[in-house]
Amino acid sequence: MVEISSSIMCADFSRLAEEVSELEKAGVDLFHFDINDGNFVPTITMGPLLLNSLRNKSDLPFEVHLQITNPQHHIKSFLDAGADFVIVHLEASIYPFRIVEGIKKAV
Repeated sequence: MVEISSSIMCADFSRLAEEVSELEKAGVDLFHFDINDGNFVPTITMGPLLLNSLRNKSDLPFEVHLQITNPQHHIKSFLDAGADFVIVHLEASIYPFRIVEGIKKAV
């Protein structure tokens, strides 16, 4: 089974709600949010407020890819903002098992 995950980072942010609606009508299965902090990776993208602002615009799952240093400090805020899936880089923390424990505790 193939699922299509559309990256929000590639959207036109000036028309974000419209693009989410268009992509949903086109048949995507979920939305992918690349969260970059400018430290773990060189770019800075978006945070939980943006994700939360789109949560009522779509019933599709939201997949959050935390490309950030110490993601365990931010997992709960993204889950509270409406994330359905969380992807982390285990090398982003010196205690990777705490990341997994944090995700499991938060859900």
